[in-house]
Amino acid sequence: MQQPKFPGNPFCKYISITLLCLNVILAYESKGQQSSLITNYMFNNMVFNPAFAGQSGGVAITGLIREQWFGFKDSDGNKVSPETIFLTVDAPIRAIHGGVGGMVSQDKLGFFTNTSVKIGYAYKAEFGPGIFSAGLQVGFQNGKFDYSKFKAVSSDDPLLKSDQANSDMIFDGSIGLFYRVPDKFYVGLSGDQLLQSKGNNTQYRLQRTFYLTGGYQWDIPNHPAFQLQPSAIVMFDGAAFQFSISGLLWYNNKFYGGLAYRFEDAVSVLAGLTIKGFRLGLAYDIGTSKMMNYSNGSFEVMLNYVLKIETEKFRRSYRNTRYL
Repeated sequence: MQQPKFPGNPFCKYISITLLCLNVILAYESKGQQSSLITNYMFNNMVFNPAFAGQSGGVAITGLIREQWFGFKDSDGNKVSPETIFLTVDAPIRAIHGGVGGMVSQDKLGFFTNTSVKIGYAYKAEFGPGIFSAGLQVGFQNGKFDYSKFKAVSSDDPLLKSDQANSDMIFDGSIGLFYRVPDKFYVGLSGDQLLQSKGNNTQYRLQRTFYLTGGYQWDIPNHPAFQLQPSAIVMFDGAAFQFSISGLLWYNNKFYGGLAYRFEDAVSVLAGLTIKGFRLGLAYDIGTSKMMNYSNGSFEVMLNYVLKIETEKFRRSYRNTRYL
């Protein structure tokens, strides 16, 4: 695999790597990059929208690992490709007229690591043929920048000359709305990192980001074993849009395969299966940008399990746990 080439000056080399992988400007008023987009977004609404908590009809546990630009390294052999890991848990609770959820995640972007813990509540109410919910989530994020990786840089910047890791604990929150008609469609709107909190030590600032998600289930006429499920997600951080569209073909509610496209970034292949409450999902991104010259694409592995705890009041709302 061809390795990326950077200018010979060490300062230029490390800054180029950082800008490419972190999208963080090493200046006093630097801002963090957009929240991560994942290819399996249609099964992970809890990541983007706190109003989804309790929609799965049981205690839902989902874990995902994403390796972005797999194999990408700098000229010194350091792994600088982004990596995302998260675990979400949510469940309906009838006594509080809704559901609760939480998430633990970690993003590694070059020499920067962001670890977050979030908890939230969603209020649910029957509305027409479906269920409407509104959610609120709060959490803490710990951003850590390992400046020791820049020891070779010749610069007057005290941050780049530091031989230690600086970190910050940041508080922020998110809100969301979600509407779902079981076995038909769903739509969600949410805002994340609304406070745009900033760390004092790393100068890392969270970027307010908005999400619009939607999905539809179409039972193919005369072929009851097959279902087509198109879905989409749009993300806007106040400066730029990013969106993905996908289409999955299900067979007997157990096996699926499909394709996805992320604008100016990648074409993806998805596949998965559901067995006894467990779902395994795989995704491989084939990059459409010049990054494919320096990496082997991106991949995701997702595992989900739902322990059913249906209640009579919301029974009609939990017939389908496909959208997790």
